[in-house]
Parts: sequence; structure tokens; C-alpha cells
Amino acid sequence: MIRVVLVDDERLTRQAVAALLGLEPDLTVVADVSDGLQGLAAVAEHGPDVVVLDVEMPGLDGPAVAARLAREFPAVRVVMLTRHARPGVLRQSLSLGAKGFLAKNAPASLLAEVIRRVHAGLRYVDPEFAADALAEADCPLTERELDVLRQVHDTATAADIAAAVHLSAGTVRNYVSSAMAKLGARTRAEAARIARDHGWL
Repeated sequence: MIRVVLVDDERLTRQAVAALLGLEPDLTVVADVSDGLQGLAAVAEHGPDVVVLDVEMPGLDGPAVAARLAREFPAVRVVMLTRHARPGVLRQSLSLGAKGFLAKNAPASLLAEVIRRVHAGLRYVDPEFAADALAEADCPLTERELDVLRQVHDTATAADIAAAVHLSAGTVRNYVSSAMAKLGARTRAEAARIARDHGWL
């Protein structure tokens, strides 16, 4: 039997997937939990073979959980589920050790097959997600622009960012303006979000 832990903040989705996987003769869901921290605790408690993670969860999201699993439970295989696969999230998840990546609206039979493949040491990436990632343009931002955008968050001022990257506030404003223009963003927060979504930060 392949032991599986499901981690998804949407209860209905999680319980439906658990019920459908429970019909498979070689799969058993040993825990289904609603957030990343509970997922890590369930892995520690149940020692599953495979963890199925939702990419987008409040608090500790799927990629953050995948990174922790790679460090703390390297033998556990990870399959990521998402509604909206952004190329950057796909690349990030794979770089963090996820072996499977597919849409939440995939048939349960496909998810079961992906769990089997990943358990056997193989990979699976939804072909549409893979094509989108391959078609993704290279990053138009300079390293300095990326350094500045990495420091952007809700409460950071230009002075805060300048101190973090050891530049003057005026230089930071210039880098932010340049990044915003290149990305077609209206605000620095939007520029940072776009860069994160593409996996450039």
C-alpha cells in the first residue's frame, strides 16, 4: 500500500479526493489536513510515502511545505495540485523537490496514477503546465531590480528597502520605476507580485 497525506485548505476538495483515492486498491489516505503546519505534523506522525499538497494555502503554502519536507523528510515524495499554474510556481515547486504537478480539476484516476508514478521515483508534470513554462519569456529585470523587488512588502518604505540593499532611497526608487515599466505594473507591490508569480524572485 502507498500511504498518502493530503494537505488542502478546501475541505470539500480534500475530503472528495480522500474518498476517491480510498477506492484505489493500492492507495491509503492516512491523514487529510487543512494547512501546511498540520501537513508537516501529519507527515511526522504517519510517515507517508507521498504527500499531495495544494499550492495555494493560507500561512505555509505548498512550495514552503515542499521545501520543509525536502529538508526534514527527504524520503517523502511530493505531488502539487493547483487551480492556476503559473510557470514560476511550477519551476519553484520542481526545484524544491516536488515530483508531480497537476491541475486540481484532473480526474481522480490521473491523480492516483501520478501518485503511483511519483512513488516509483518518476515525475509527472501536467503537459499544459509544462508547455506554458517552456513558452515563458526570460526575466527582463536586472539583478539589482530583482534585489530591490525582493525587499518589497506591505510596510516597506523606500528607505527600508534602501537600507536592506545598501543603496540610496533615490536609487531604489529608480530601480523600482524601471522594474514597474518593464513589467507593466502600476505599483511596486504589483511589480513584486508579477516577478514572484514568474518565479524570478
